[in-house]
Amino acid sequence: MIDPRSAALAAGLGLAESGQVPIDQNGLARCVAGELVYEPDTREIKFPFPQRFAQSGVHALVAAPLLVESRVFGVLVAARREPDSFSSADCEFLRQLSEHVALAAHQAQLYGELQRAYDDLRQSQQAIMQQERLRALGEMASGIAHDINNAISPAALYTESLLEREPGLSERARSCLTTIQTAIEDVAETVSRMREFYRPRETEMVLSRVACNRVLEQVINLTRARWSDLPQQRGVVIQLRTELAEDLPQIMGSEVELRDALTNLIFNAVDAMPDGGTLTLRTRLISSGSRGGEDAAREVHVEVADTGIGMNEETRRRCLEPFYTTKGERGTGLGLAMVYGMVQRHSAELDIDSAVGRGTTVRLGFAAADALAVPLAAGTLLQPALRRLRILLVDDDPMLIKSLRDILEQDGHVVTVAEGGQQGIDRFAAALAHGTPFSIVITDLGMPYVDGRKVAASVKAASAHTPVILLTGWGRRLLAENDIPAHVDRVLSKPPRLVELRAALAKLAPSTDPAEALVESA
Repeated sequence: MIDPRSAALAAGLGLAESGQVPIDQNGLARCVAGELVYEPDTREIKFPFPQRFAQSGVHALVAAPLLVESRVFGVLVAARREPDSFSSADCEFLRQLSEHVALAAHQAQLYGELQRAYDDLRQSQQAIMQQERLRALGEMASGIAHDINNAISPAALYTESLLEREPGLSERARSCLTTIQTAIEDVAETVSRMREFYRPRETEMVLSRVACNRVLEQVINLTRARWSDLPQQRGVVIQLRTELAEDLPQIMGSEVELRDALTNLIFNAVDAMPDGGTLTLRTRLISSGSRGGEDAAREVHVEVADTGIGMNEETRRRCLEPFYTTKGERGTGLGLAMVYGMVQRHSAELDIDSAVGRGTTVRLGFAAADALAVPLAAGTLLQPALRRLRILLVDDDPMLIKSLRDILEQDGHVVTVAEGGQQGIDRFAAALAHGTPFSIVITDLGMPYVDGRKVAASVKAASAHTPVILLTGWGRRLLAENDIPAHVDRVLSKPPRLVELRAALAKLAPSTDPAEALVESA
């Protein structure tokens, strides 16, 4: 450190802040060893360091060690132009001054380290609090997932069945049903991801090729009521502008997650324009790289921009935090957090450009899918079971029982229902006793008193070869955490997809009728 009043002299001496001075070749070894060194006439000292002073007209030099806890961490240098101008009292004063300077410098160093430790602790505390909020959210999501998935399962089953079995549907009806089916899938995905905000992408997450322009067109239709119809009812006009790049390469990702994220961004943009404005949806291809050409990295950027009120710096900095919202009771603080979770799972980039009064632009950056990337797995043509099955369906939700029973009976199966776990166990035992055993059992997991685990255990105890399918709103979590209950042959998530249900039946159903096998064994 150099006193500002000595800056000009220090420049002449060739000394600068953070500069290095070799010790042994400059006669500073004794000082670094803890001794106070006094040179009455620098012209008589042949080392380079004191010669700098002599050449600048500074002829008397005192070097006092800065000593703390028997360790020298610096040197205090005092110099005068006149030779032999430091008395013994001056040297003693400098020795005592060096002790105080050393103590003060050491305290400053400790304070800096303490401040850094405090900052690290505060950041760790904030991270822990954020994780606790996320954990609490995950617990709430797990608690409500069962009810939500039960509620939307009948709609999902009937919609898929209508699209599959009704060839006379008009184009408008088929389009509406497809949109309903997409919305139901998005709800199911949202519920399953509420506990996964900042979790890294699981190895189980299957990526497929996604066309961003097509996803944006779907999102426009899904959100039309929010950005067009509802504002017009209030006399507000929001103009939609699309700038979609032609020949945009696909990305590797989850189409449902991307659609859900873009829906959230559009809702936020609409909320930011209470008096109307322009909503712009934009895609573009960005090439980067030092050499360009084929070696350049290609990114697909998807942007949602509005001309609304914008965000100040604090809001922009905190907007990705779960539960942080500026909408009061209208907001949950989960929209952008879920967008950020999607970005993390896709190893993508998120950039937010916003200023008060100038609107907001949210930019998502994805790596373009390489033309040589692993192609999508070919869709397997799943055949329904070759013969009629006797199915025991166990659930405590009447609407789900009715919809699933209708679908299975349309496929030609004989379905017996049980409204609850204990009734399911009793009906399975009765059928076995009467010589008409069931081919397969489909049971819900979360039921009062007797849950799906107990149903599966009882079925296997009575008939070890009877397959058990567990139908649950927690299916993805069970599979991700490898927590499949004992005695269960297959786990299917709610709302069930017909293709998955039929595949499970075709794979697990016994090759012969259990009733015939029971007669033969008797």
